[in-house]
Amino acid sequence: MQLERIIKSIPSTKEEMTRAFKEGLQQSSDLMVKSEGSGLTLLYIDTLIEQTMLQQNIISQIKSETFQTLDAVMEQITVGDIQKSNNLDEAFISALAGSVIVHLEGSTSILLVKIPSSEKRALSKSENESQVIGSQIAFNESLATNIQLIRRYLPDPNLCQEMFHIGTRTHTAVSILYIKDLASDDYVKNLRDRITNIKIDGIIDSTILAQLIEDNSFSIFPQMAITERPDFLSHWLLNGKIAIMVDGSTMAISCPQSFIEFFHTMEDQNVKWHIATFLRLLRITGVFLSIFFTPIYVAALTYHYEIIPQALLIPLSESRARVPFPPIIEALILEFIIELLREAGLRLPAKVGQTIGIVGGIVIGTAAVDAGFTSNILIIIVALSALGSFITPSYTMGNVIRILRFPLILLAGGWGFYGIMLGFCFLLLHLLRQTTLGAPFLAPLYPPRFADWKDNIIRLPLAYTFKRPVQNRPKNENRYNPDKAKERN
Repeated sequence: MQLERIIKSIPSTKEEMTRAFKEGLQQSSDLMVKSEGSGLTLLYIDTLIEQTMLQQNIISQIKSETFQTLDAVMEQITVGDIQKSNNLDEAFISALAGSVIVHLEGSTSILLVKIPSSEKRALSKSENESQVIGSQIAFNESLATNIQLIRRYLPDPNLCQEMFHIGTRTHTAVSILYIKDLASDDYVKNLRDRITNIKIDGIIDSTILAQLIEDNSFSIFPQMAITERPDFLSHWLLNGKIAIMVDGSTMAISCPQSFIEFFHTMEDQNVKWHIATFLRLLRITGVFLSIFFTPIYVAALTYHYEIIPQALLIPLSESRARVPFPPIIEALILEFIIELLREAGLRLPAKVGQTIGIVGGIVIGTAAVDAGFTSNILIIIVALSALGSFITPSYTMGNVIRILRFPLILLAGGWGFYGIMLGFCFLLLHLLRQTTLGAPFLAPLYPPRFADWKDNIIRLPLAYTFKRPVQNRPKNENRYNPDKAKERN
């Protein structure tokens, strides 16, 4: 214990401090050591600090002065973020975060002057969650900028922000945001405990953090929503949810999140309620179409010819006359080809990827039908199933829908409609058991909360959606006074 205390304490001489710093940072070539003033030594990593602030706010203020104490140095330096420390490990971490370490000869304390480099990507449009009506700004990789965007949308003194650092090696800054008089204290405490209990060497992105703190890591379904839109995240905060941001990530996490909310978009709030309700029902229909359309085709052609309309039997038989495979093999091969085209389009450069997706789909589909490799009716069904998965606003939920088709096709090929029903029951039971930050994942469907249907499954006029979702357990249930709204109407 004595040895550990000696190692972590601040050396009193310049030579010992410099040697300890170089050894602690593995003799990094960008570690700079400068002597300024009378007995002052500056240690910093050249690639991580703002050079202009170093010259104007630190060096120019102390180079011709004589100091007896660190407090006098602190008064002279014109930087807002400055603190005193007597821990060498803290000095290493602070230097790697963009601080200048000021050491005074004979002192066992140091100053940590934070002047990190300000290089960052400019704000741009959302690439993954595009919308026609509404804000077009997306988050970038700077945590400070992302928090600033949220505070611009919500200039509310009750908006709380708590900072954590996760990772023994990365020390990644993680921030949780919530509105104090709206968010549930139990949810906030639960989330805070989960974050502080994480023991890992480092996290790089918010998607990794979401996997570490979700309720059931074995479930294929995402239990926390991820968005790159500050307007959407602000809307969730106003509903009593909690947001999580990770430094270096363009995605923010929102929780608790129900299953049906993964099919919402911010544009649903920006258009008339008739259009928003139609679009939500269209997305839900597209999801069921994407998951069950191909398995129904396989089951009908394998076991249940009697459900096919008589007028469709002849063209269906002619279409499949040259196909040498049973329906299940035919469907699996075509679904696999579609997934290959989709993945290739994502991984290739944008211009080439679009060409591969369109041209590849047309060429392969036409050639497969002409060669008798598959039927043209299955081409249409698989294309509609793919469109149904594309209509899902959430990328993570869209991936789940893509994967669910394959086990259902296998069940349909093995047991027909009985297999499809078995798979559906298994999915339903799994969803009923899931929770999101302790809240039921299928709410407001189960447990049934019909009051939340007005702005969840459908969207009624805003005058009738004055209550926040019950699942979030908000402290203040009403967005506004409904009686006064009716008077204005």
